[in-house]
Amino acid sequence: MNTQSVTNLPWNDGQWTNEPVSVEVVDGDLLVTAAEGSDAWRTTSYGFVHDTEHALLRDLEQDSAVEVEFLVDFSEQFDQAGIFLRSDETTWIKAGIELSDGQEQLGAVVTRGESDWSLAPVPDWGGRRVTVRASRAGNAVIVRARVDEEPWRLVRVAPLATDARVQAGPFCCAPSRSGLTVRFLAWRMTPADASLHP
Repeated sequence: MNTQSVTNLPWNDGQWTNEPVSVEVVDGDLLVTAAEGSDAWRTTSYGFVHDTEHALLRDLEQDSAVEVEFLVDFSEQFDQAGIFLRSDETTWIKAGIELSDGQEQLGAVVTRGESDWSLAPVPDWGGRRVTVRASRAGNAVIVRARVDEEPWRLVRVAPLATDARVQAGPFCCAPSRSGLTVRFLAWRMTPADASLHP
C-alpha cells in the first residue's frame, strides 16, 4: 500500500446511523458509548431484525479502502466494534472483534437480505490495538484485520455490486448490556488493495 495516499479522517466527517449514548473526543481518540441492546442483524437463525448499531459512515468509492483502528476492551457477551459498510437497510457488512461465549472473536456478518456470521477465536487480541480494513475492488469487498503491527489476516471476501453506493466507517454495538465504551484510535481512507493475495 502506498502510504503517501493515506488520508486520516476527522471524527466529524461522517454521520451516525443511530446516535450513541455519548460521543467524546479525548486526546484525538473517539470514545463512543453504545446503547444497551444496540445491534445489527437480519433474521437468520434468531428470527429478528436489529438495525440499531452505532456506525459513523461516509462514502466509500470503488477502488478505495477504509481502515478503523480501536482498542479491544470487552467484558460482556456480544460486545463488538470494528468497521461497518452499508449500501441499504438489507445490504451491509460489519466486521471486527466480538466477545462471544467468553472469548474475543474476529469475524464478519455479511447481509444480503438475511445475515450470515463467521468467527475465528483471537483470545490474545484482548486489550490490544486492532485495525480492520475493508477494500472495494471490482465486484468484491476484501476484509482484513491485524493486531498491533502484526501481519494482516484475511477475514472475508464478500460480493458487492460495482455500482453500489456504499458508506463505511467505525461501528460498535452492545446487544446485552449498558455501559460499553469503545475507544477508536483512527479512521483512514486508502487506495484499494491491489490483489486478493500477497
